[in-house]
Amino acid sequence: MATAASSDWGAEANEEEKEVTKKMTNINLQSKEDPPAWMVPSDQPAEVPATTPEEGLAGSVEESEKISAAEKSLLQKVIRKGLVENHHDLEVQRKDPNSPLYSVKTFEALNLRPELLKGVHAMGFDAPSKIQETALPTLLVDPPQNMIAQSQSGTGKTAAFVLAMLSRTDVSKNYPHVVCLSPTFELAIQTGEVAKKMAKFCPHIKIRYAVRGEEIPRGTQITDHILIGTPGKLLDWGTKLRCFDLTKVEVFVLDEADVMIATQGHQDQSIRIHKLLPKLCQMMLFSATYDEDVMKFAEMIIRNPVVLKLHREQQSLDNIKQHYVVCKSKEDKYRSISNIYGVLTIGQAMIFCHTRKTASWLAETMSREGHAVALLSGELEIEQRINIINRFREGKEKVLITTNVMARGIDVEQVTMVVNFDLPVDQNGRADCETYLHRIGRTGRFGKSGVAINLVDGPRSMQVLQFIESHFKRPILRLDAEDVDEIEKLNKDE
Repeated sequence: MATAASSDWGAEANEEEKEVTKKMTNINLQSKEDPPAWMVPSDQPAEVPATTPEEGLAGSVEESEKISAAEKSLLQKVIRKGLVENHHDLEVQRKDPNSPLYSVKTFEALNLRPELLKGVHAMGFDAPSKIQETALPTLLVDPPQNMIAQSQSGTGKTAAFVLAMLSRTDVSKNYPHVVCLSPTFELAIQTGEVAKKMAKFCPHIKIRYAVRGEEIPRGTQITDHILIGTPGKLLDWGTKLRCFDLTKVEVFVLDEADVMIATQGHQDQSIRIHKLLPKLCQMMLFSATYDEDVMKFAEMIIRNPVVLKLHREQQSLDNIKQHYVVCKSKEDKYRSISNIYGVLTIGQAMIFCHTRKTASWLAETMSREGHAVALLSGELEIEQRINIINRFREGKEKVLITTNVMARGIDVEQVTMVVNFDLPVDQNGRADCETYLHRIGRTGRFGKSGVAINLVDGPRSMQVLQFIESHFKRPILRLDAEDVDEIEKLNKDE
């Protein structure tokens, strides 16, 4: 992209950031005309040149949409209703390859305390997930085994280590002997809520949060069995206030290790806590990723671990019908969405925009026309985002309009259509195929078919579309959004 063009776009994007679009202009519907040459794709897709892009095609310069690793992890935990179905084999590395490795197909096979098993079933867990099948027998065996487990969000890691924590809890020991570290207040609360639900029928197990807002007078001794909190607070309670004895901890869990090392100061605090723990303490480390930084961190924390890796389930485009609609303006794009939405049988829909300004305009326009719409973008507080996502998941809004902040992670079974109001591009204006995959992968989940609609408004966006089509080797068919019969065929295709 030429320097001058890049500079101009950056200035424009900054202005968009500052604007609050409260008043919308009336939609001027244009008559249908013969399309210009760019509207008809050529046989061979051209590589997208780095020239001045159209509106919405200038890359993610806007990203004060960026959210932290901790926020992203929390959102992914909140928005998942069920476990990710994973078809990969579990990769296991252990110190002694000849030692038996057990797996279970039922929770009953783990010989859990009856009240704990009752709590597991009350949470809706009927059978262990793939990572739980192997992790739980290893975590519950005596003598205790150390473990490093890596798998994507939604595969059942939290339930696995929480069950191990509760199983190792000895209610006759009235001091903290099970400790779980999380990178943030919100993630610690999430883990604590899982633990309290699972321990619903274990009234003698006492769980305490060690997070901001929780204060203990100097000299007070903690009598709770399990502490779940953030590194700073736990280090403060264990070393400065001496409210509990770190040398008596028997189970130490470090959750969200990849987020932990991305959070300023947490890595050093975690290592300081670890150095104070007894040698026989059972160590567990869990991470969604397992890159070099996480591996180095894990090796500093965990001695002789069993390592479990469950590779990320790849998204498929096989059950997603991809189409594009030729448009001339954002008003034309809106009319196309309205026409399609009015004809198709749609559960819920997600619409991706490049800028907050466009997303705000679209949300207000659709709301004014009577659609139940939610707007999700990066300037919202984390609590606001969670509330919006939960409302959408519960079906209170039928359309979720968002910028790239939510391209990944959201699993809502009722989403049957995804619209790229603006096609995804990188900072150089080139097609961002990975983001495209994650966007349209929000539909066609859970074995159901879905529809992806791409709105194309110029030669640049057509070239981006052609590049994406070539990359995935899947046809993206033209759709006439003014032709009701043609739109209705999408229902029949499903």
